[in-house]
Amino acid sequence: MTAGHRPAEDHWAELRSTTRARIGLGRAGTSLPSRRVLEFKADHAAARDAVHEPLDVDDLARQIGDLDVEPALHVQSQAGSRSEYLRRPDRGRAPADLSHLPDTGADLAIVLADGLSPRALGEHGRGLLEALVDTLCPHYSLAPPVIATQTRVALGDHIGEALRAQTMVLIIGERPGLSVADSLGIHLTHLPRPGRTDADRNCISNIHPPDGLDYATAAAITAALVDGARKLGRSGVALKDTSRDQLADTDARILDV
Repeated sequence: MTAGHRPAEDHWAELRSTTRARIGLGRAGTSLPSRRVLEFKADHAAARDAVHEPLDVDDLARQIGDLDVEPALHVQSQAGSRSEYLRRPDRGRAPADLSHLPDTGADLAIVLADGLSPRALGEHGRGLLEALVDTLCPHYSLAPPVIATQTRVALGDHIGEALRAQTMVLIIGERPGLSVADSLGIHLTHLPRPGRTDADRNCISNIHPPDGLDYATAAAITAALVDGARKLGRSGVALKDTSRDQLADTDARILDV
């Protein structure tokens, strides 16, 4: 470095520390710096791996075995392989066999589905299920949890109907991106049955602590939606999340004191 020369100040550094989005990448001539190109390639590879990595059903069942729930059941869609699942979304929405599912009449059914990121379910499935059980089970009866593989969201409607559950809570691995490959989503459907559409569901997305939504907050939002769905008699576009309003009211009461 020549005398008196200082490296250019990185004006993006502070903002970049608050997000995983690709911002302020810099330049090397007319291209990106080599470090940024290599980071992109590594994240792209991680996203591809997250899609194709199979879910270890036995390991997930062991992980949740010590929770206060019945032993997990396993359901597979009509997609017989990962390749078929990716090429034929329609087969991921239909079950191969549900004859082993009990008629529970439970208030809630929880499905843990691999979706487009089995890795996300393997890493966060147990923690999220534990938070949901702690938050919901004191108030509602719960059907045995179901682990579903090669799953699209609509498969949950078939499972919920077979279990005769009033409300379906589907935990599913979300489509990996170049900044996050291990994110979970929750899709809530009241009175699940085949033929329900996305307009009949409520979605909580971006669950992947520590950078995304944490388990406890996701469970609190889910509980508010379940309560709202039971009062309203339906879920979807007519049902709004009131959990943040409740938190704001609590904060206001604390400040008043």
